Amino acid sequence: MRMPRPRLTSLVESLPALVPFIGPEALERARGRPFRARLGANESLFGPSPRAIDAMRAAAHGNWMYSDPESHDLRAALAQFHNVGMDNVVIGEGIDGLLGLSVKLAVEPGSAVVTSDGTYPTFNFHVAAGGGRLVRVPYRDDRQDLAALIDATRREDARILYVCNPDNPMGAFWGAEALRELIAQLPDGVLLCLDEAYCDTAPASELLPIDVGNAQVLRLRTFSKAYGLAGARIGYCLGEARLIRTFEKIRNHYGINRVGQMGALAALEDQDFLADAVARIALARDLIGAIARDNGLRPLPSAANFVTIDCGGDGDLARRVLDGLLAQDVFARMPGVAPLDRCLRISCGRDEDLAVLADALPLALASAR
Repeated sequence: MRMPRPRLTSLVESLPALVPFIGPEALERARGRPFRARLGANESLFGPSPRAIDAMRAAAHGNWMYSDPESHDLRAALAQFHNVGMDNVVIGEGIDGLLGLSVKLAVEPGSAVVTSDGTYPTFNFHVAAGGGRLVRVPYRDDRQDLAALIDATRREDARILYVCNPDNPMGAFWGAEALRELIAQLPDGVLLCLDEAYCDTAPASELLPIDVGNAQVLRLRTFSKAYGLAGARIGYCLGEARLIRTFEKIRNHYGINRVGQMGALAALEDQDFLADAVARIALARDLIGAIARDNGLRPLPSAANFVTIDCGGDGDLARRVLDGLLAQDVFARMPGVAPLDRCLRISCGRDEDLAVLADALPLALASAR
């Protein structure tokens, strides 16, 4: 006998039940043991500012209250930090939440959305859920191909162009001049979602200055990476005031956790800790590169808090190396699209984490080969 069922939308029924990444916790449950080194999620193993920890600990007793639906204090601090108005800032549940809202703002069923084939896949999930039509542009020389992205945006009359800079999963970085040229070529009607999750670890002198006068550009940033607050889920978006106000029509006003906001505010105020964390990330990038070269592999240049390592073969070889690392209790990840999938991606970590990697990688390579 058929059980009664609710009616779901045909769009939802057509989507696969997938997650973009299998979490390390799920892998540990399946394996029955913990990882010795957690180097796959691009978290900051250096942790958050002690001031942020103190602020969140002090705020925990007030968690019976809802958060301020306007996120006033954090928005005010970010506005001052970036020298913009409060009406140029919106807070979200990490960049992921803000990307989902951006898609809701601009994408209708069948609308074209241009992205790079192999870049951050969670964005693609938002587009699929909104009924958008993804147009994927291949990388060129392991970097997002800005010229080809603009060509596709024009050709497809796209509603959104997504660019991740520094890029996940390859770590490549386009400087201010290249981005200025990209923005100057944006056709009327397109929204550029510039995902800058890793901008704090990029060369500060080469970052594109903030300009909230251009209504076609959203700058998406987060406290999840260099600030070390991935679990707090606090991201923010900078943009032209009228565009930012449209988020008020659709965002979850009580979806930003109260304690996380207070931690983010304290982290923002502790720029000395951020500078120290960024310096430690840079040293870790160098050490990961040295470990790769010691094993005959090629590390790619990175401006992010991870290093992508070319295994020198194809995706099958890289998957075998990844499996070998997992067998040695090292959690890492790899790009999901060829030819990028010839690589592994290793998050920056402490010396003790990378010592585990240095021991495990030769064994993983021997097993893979």
